[in-house]
Amino acid sequence: MQNAKDSFYIALRNRLATVNPNRTMTLRGVTRPGILVEDAEAPMPQMLLDAFTLRWTTFATDSQLPSILAQMACEIHYATAGTQGNLGLDRGRALEEMDDELLQILCPSSTAKYNYTTTPATAMGTMVFWSQAVFGATTVARERMERVATVNVFAFQETGEA
Repeated sequence: MQNAKDSFYIALRNRLATVNPNRTMTLRGVTRPGILVEDAEAPMPQMLLDAFTLRWTTFATDSQLPSILAQMACEIHYATAGTQGNLGLDRGRALEEMDDELLQILCPSSTAKYNYTTTPATAMGTMVFWSQAVFGATTVARERMERVATVNVFAFQETGEA
C-alpha cells in the first residue's frame, strides 16, 4: 500500500505549499513544505516544531469486496512553541493556525493514486480517500503545545501492487 501512502503524503504536501507557503522546514540542507513522513526520515529525538509529521499506525484489509480495500490509520503529529517575536506567548494561536491548515489540506478528502517509483510518477486506476480528522487533546510539554489528529486512509489494491 506504499502507493496509497505516497499519494496521500504528496497530496497533503502540495496542498500545504498552497495553503501556507511559509510553513517550511529544512532537513539535510533542503527547504521544503513543512510536512514529512516519519518512517521516511532519519530518527529524531522529538518531533519538529511548526511542521506536520505523518505516522502510519494500523493496517487492515477487507477482502469481501471485488477488490481488496486497505485501511490505514495515519496519525498527524504537530507542535509549536509560538514565535520568538512574541516570546512564545502566542503558542495557542500558532497551534490553532496549524489546526486550520490541517483541515484545509485534508479537503477534499481524496486524491488520485500514483506510483512514485517511476519518473515521472505513473497514474494508477483508483483513488485514495480518507475520513475526517479526529483531533486529540492539546498537550503541553514545557514550551511546546502539541496535538495529534488521526485520519483513516483507504485505497483499493490494484493488480501488481504489493
